[in-house]
Amino acid sequence: MGRRRIVVVGHGAAGLCAALSAMEAASERGIDAHITVLDRAPESACGGNSRWSPANIRMRAPDSMEPGFVDEIVAQSGGRADRAYFERLAAEAPATARWLQGMGVEFHTPPYYLAKGPARIQPVGRIGVLFDVLWRSAKAAGVEFLYGRELRRLRVDGGRVAAVEIGTPAVVLKADAVVLACGGFEGNGEMLRAHFGPGAESLRPISPGTAFNDGAGIRAALEVGARRSGDWNGMHAEPVDARSQGSAPVVLVYPYGIVVDRNGRRFFDEGAGLVHETWEQFARDLHFSLPGRTAYAILDAALLDIPEYGRAIRSELPPVRADSIPELAAQLGIPAAALMQTVAAYNTACSGDASRFDATRMDGLASAPQLLPCKSNWARPLARAPFLAWPLVGAIAYTFGGIDTDADARVLGSDGPIGGLYAAGEITGHFHGTAPNSVAMLRALVFGRIAGRNAIHLD
Repeated sequence: MGRRRIVVVGHGAAGLCAALSAMEAASERGIDAHITVLDRAPESACGGNSRWSPANIRMRAPDSMEPGFVDEIVAQSGGRADRAYFERLAAEAPATARWLQGMGVEFHTPPYYLAKGPARIQPVGRIGVLFDVLWRSAKAAGVEFLYGRELRRLRVDGGRVAAVEIGTPAVVLKADAVVLACGGFEGNGEMLRAHFGPGAESLRPISPGTAFNDGAGIRAALEVGARRSGDWNGMHAEPVDARSQGSAPVVLVYPYGIVVDRNGRRFFDEGAGLVHETWEQFARDLHFSLPGRTAYAILDAALLDIPEYGRAIRSELPPVRADSIPELAAQLGIPAAALMQTVAAYNTACSGDASRFDATRMDGLASAPQLLPCKSNWARPLARAPFLAWPLVGAIAYTFGGIDTDADARVLGSDGPIGGLYAAGEITGHFHGTAPNSVAMLRALVFGRIAGRNAIHLD
């Protein structure tokens, strides 16, 4: 047998894991292999979402998953999730973490913003450190990288994927197997509008890499018969500081105050759940339902008393500060009388015992029932200067609709796996309703590794 040619489309965590594991599998079996990774972006901007991600990973520790992980995912999806897929994810996660540790990645258990959330681990170091380790390791292993290459289509011969067509004018790369790991369609305005409605095309990408995820891999796979999977009206979105130009400048302290529109009126229950239970719908409402697509999180000096409150704010810009509500309204450009009325009504409804306030859990400190909309937790008056505000917009991180894969990362068509075609990461479906917390990076790592290994084995 001659040289085995594997093409990986996508330079994020899933693609890098696929390339590395393919190299390792080829070495273990004495196979002469050439692995090529393609990225639509230039080298300076490569990596999709992964390069900018804090890489939260849904594990109790590097060697163990949370009990009930799979049951929780299936229940959260309304029973639509593929149990076998998530069982494989849970089974392979500890080995994948050990694999990463072998490359020098160290993990710790970070605090979950302010409130307690699902158990998770995270690489030690700055944002992007995991991506950098994978990239360096792939380069050292001899993986070839081609940048600024846009996927046009897949070529099939005899029922198997045989080549990748890229660029303009078209260049054809022959391949014994292809791994698609090039993200969802959050950077494709036409697809966003088609699946989320008018205005979706102007959704802000949460990171510089997000905009390069143009759905080309999904389109190419569907053209050769791949099945669709996941919630095509689903996306992971988060509220970010409207003023910031940084990556993922989230502001997640809104449950501890109120949120108003540009008319100074509240419009949802800020304390309805832990932040990871409310941020997606809040971000969508910001973009699709509010005039001006901007809201304002309003808090007072009590926020500063919450230990390490800054963990829930990733914007590099300070909040708007004022010594009074009218002054704050003037700085924000919203009607002072309306904001004063909203704050007064809210403060009157905060009749519970403020000593029960606990930022780390849903504390049951609810507003009086006459407040509409009510506030179910963390309802205490806004009474102490300085008063603080952040303007917020919704930003898209990734889409849920994608191509169907099995537990071996094989892309599925109507009659079973499509020969020689694998996929991992956000390009695959499998998410429904709301994103399972801290699972996106985990599945990119685990199924990227599985895809690369199986691409060499030609399962």
